[in-house]
Amino acid sequence: MTQMMRAVEITKPGGPEVLQLCERPVPQPRHGEVVIKVAYAGVNRPDALQRAGAYDPPKGASDLPGLEAAGEVVAVGVGAEGVAVGDQVCALLPGGGYAEYVATPAAHCLPVPAGLDLKQAACLPETFFTVWSNVFGRGGLQAGERFLVHGGSSGIGTTAIQLAREFGARVFATAGSEAKCRACLALGAERAINYREEDFVEVMRAEGGADLVLDMVGGDYIPRNIKAMADDGRLVQIAFLQGPKVALNFAQMMTRRLTLTGSTLRPQSDLAKARIAQDLRQKVWPLLAAGRVAPVMDSEFALAEADAAHARMETSGHIGKIVLKVG
Repeated sequence: MTQMMRAVEITKPGGPEVLQLCERPVPQPRHGEVVIKVAYAGVNRPDALQRAGAYDPPKGASDLPGLEAAGEVVAVGVGAEGVAVGDQVCALLPGGGYAEYVATPAAHCLPVPAGLDLKQAACLPETFFTVWSNVFGRGGLQAGERFLVHGGSSGIGTTAIQLAREFGARVFATAGSEAKCRACLALGAERAINYREEDFVEVMRAEGGADLVLDMVGGDYIPRNIKAMADDGRLVQIAFLQGPKVALNFAQMMTRRLTLTGSTLRPQSDLAKARIAQDLRQKVWPLLAAGRVAPVMDSEFALAEADAAHARMETSGHIGKIVLKVG
């Protein structure tokens, strides 16, 4: 390995223009870690939040953005198990993915599924870890249940639709255009709701209510989600694009036995993330290898065009995942 690498850093809190190419020392693996030569890095909304100064990296993590990547393992630290130099992997990262090399715990690496290339593999970790832990872990989705996912054409949404379909749920999704709704239907949603033209509350109540809602919108969607839920329903909150504060009548939770929960992935312990990785390896990676589930790709940008990738993401015009080509 060389001693220095190209990377994209956040020069100050702000818009996409604050992302700039720089040179940084190549990271060295700590105990239990590996270093990956990055081929592609996924672009996610938490990256934009970090860029804006609203989502600090965990203590000890790289200050560079980037929470997922795929490439080749080039160094293995003491205590790192299950991964060897030369392995092609995709990995969940504590940060640092917008760079030619990145360090991450070996237990957060997964093999590139058969039939997928490194570009596709770079789109898996952040969304699949998030969806699996929230929809099937915290949300407890079961076969036959009615599942509503907002932002159905996003990276999270396209993943949630496919996994919920594969595990036997009835899937409903919201999206903001007819093209996005068609994409949701093609992935297996029973009904795609154009939120600019229809009220998802009315649609879901007519279906008997949602047993589980996955929401990243927040704001006034929170009371509307509760109205859209069936008795004994669960709401899992994973982001707040419209803000985290809202007036809410909690009596409905008691009378209708509702569960409101949520999580963020990045601050969780290394052990918690390793357990999610193991679940994915056993229960989801075979679906990817069989072609029953696949990442939905939107666009590719060069590492030096990270600002344009963020601008694309923040227009919300994308369908599926955006990646940076690094190697």
